[in-house]
Amino acid sequence: MSRGPDRTYADSQLYRRLGTAASPYGRHLVALFFVSLIGAPLALLIPLPIKVVVDGVLGGKELAPVIAAIVPDAWERDPDQLLWASVIAIVVFSALIQLHAFATWMYQTWVGERLTLGFRAKLFDHLASLSLGFHTRQSSADALHRVQVDATSLRDVSVYGAIPFATNIIKVIALTYVTARIDLTLALVALSAGPIVFVLTEVYRKRLRKRWQALRETESSALSVVQESLGAVRVVKAFGQERREGERFRKHASSTLEAALRAVRAHASFDLWVGIATGIGGAAVLYVGARHVQSGETTLGELLLIVAYLSQLFMPLRELGTRLADMQKALASAGRVFSVLDEQTDVKDRKHARHVDSVEGTFAFRDVRFGYDPDKPVLDGVNLDIPQGSRVGIAGKTGSGKSTLLSLLPRFYDPQAGSVLVDGTDVRDLKLADLRRQFSIVLQESVLFSTTIRENIAYGRPDASQEEIEEAARAAAAHDFVSALSDGYDTQVGERGTRLSGGERQRIALARAFLRDAPVLILDEPTSALDTGTEELVIGALERLMQGRTTFMIAHRLSTLESCDLRIELVDGTTVLRQGGLDEVALE
Repeated sequence: MSRGPDRTYADSQLYRRLGTAASPYGRHLVALFFVSLIGAPLALLIPLPIKVVVDGVLGGKELAPVIAAIVPDAWERDPDQLLWASVIAIVVFSALIQLHAFATWMYQTWVGERLTLGFRAKLFDHLASLSLGFHTRQSSADALHRVQVDATSLRDVSVYGAIPFATNIIKVIALTYVTARIDLTLALVALSAGPIVFVLTEVYRKRLRKRWQALRETESSALSVVQESLGAVRVVKAFGQERREGERFRKHASSTLEAALRAVRAHASFDLWVGIATGIGGAAVLYVGARHVQSGETTLGELLLIVAYLSQLFMPLRELGTRLADMQKALASAGRVFSVLDEQTDVKDRKHARHVDSVEGTFAFRDVRFGYDPDKPVLDGVNLDIPQGSRVGIAGKTGSGKSTLLSLLPRFYDPQAGSVLVDGTDVRDLKLADLRRQFSIVLQESVLFSTTIRENIAYGRPDASQEEIEEAARAAAAHDFVSALSDGYDTQVGERGTRLSGGERQRIALARAFLRDAPVLILDEPTSALDTGTEELVIGALERLMQGRTTFMIAHRLSTLESCDLRIELVDGTTVLRQGGLDEVALE
């Protein structure tokens, strides 16, 4: 399920927000900039020994004053020593360049991965804080793609985009200055390719952004198919639909392939034109330089030095365009991240919400109206009074709003009209975190995490001792089967608890509720998927769990609701109180 189109952001907005997100690592980014900048003077060193060999060793000409100042007189007079010195200099300079590249790469990785980690964590925290209304509209696979793939945009723009872009500009300036000191005409000829590169960048910028954004969306869609199919693999196999799911995946993957090819085609055509522009610039430099050598304006060694510098000039000049193009891919991802970060939760603390340590457990519904689509209410005009310590049974046909009614208690949703009160106070006037600590919830499908039994039981109280965990397990009739496992409480339950049976998972969920020890209990059809023997164990544990607590129970089996002292039937979005038995029809 998709949320709909993402917001659209201008480049300036994205750069500004990415800069803010990267600010905690500002010191490291500045340091990385200066480390990268060392490459500029290193790039100037390599061609110098070549000029010395061509002009000084082979041509017998005097060395340039700058070079002569650092070369001993004995070497300058001896061509063999000058040749060996030049060869050694090339080896040393090459080693320095490689060491610099290694150090830059390691530092880039260190800074980039930490930026990505922080950005991912921020996005994940925000996703977790959003209300259930958002998550019913948002595909979990799409959210996963944004956390894992799109969140790298901060690294790609700052570490691999902005810093190399800035250092390349400085390299272009430095190489142009040095070249101009030797031959101003050649420097101007070389720079003529610059405006062409930036015009091409502006022409392709929007097209590249659009293509990369489309690719990200199709990647997310393909990931959604994988998640759905593997998450329901038993159903797929039971109906023999492996081939059909494979075809469905290939269809979405083919769309991803086509989107990728369109994006790469646009990027490659951009690179092609930039390459042609810089190639023409290089050819023009060679032609003009050769004419200057023929006329005596420039020596052969100077021409080789200039050509070497200009080849390095064209490389950062071309990379400037490539970096700008690459950043369109990162900006497309950044827009998807900020589109989620700009989502506002439907359920949040009011400005003057107050703290509460514990509630007594008296509840009331006053003219409550709620619908997932506001124009189609699921609940309409609900009025209820629930005394403290009551056991409330809730019945109604499928889709009548039973689970929805209970979702309003811990504020998974807020009503569109009316109010829900706890101990006479509107639940919206309490701190959300404090309110939710008052509830223990056991669902029809027990949700376990892919970790140990111990950690699953202690999920609501991570600081619980082993004795408290075992006591909760005994109360839930789970200790015996857990102890019989080879790893006991350290047994890994697998993804969503698949290594345990349904009854075992349900008893672990009950143990978690016992350990939570909250004053209010919500039971959403906790025994509907269990066999008779396991149901008896679970019902016994439920009886112990409900003692002294206000309890809300949804169930389809009449036997499960027999112990309730207040029974509610939902009919057409409103409630009917029943003190006696419930009609079988209401439980269909």
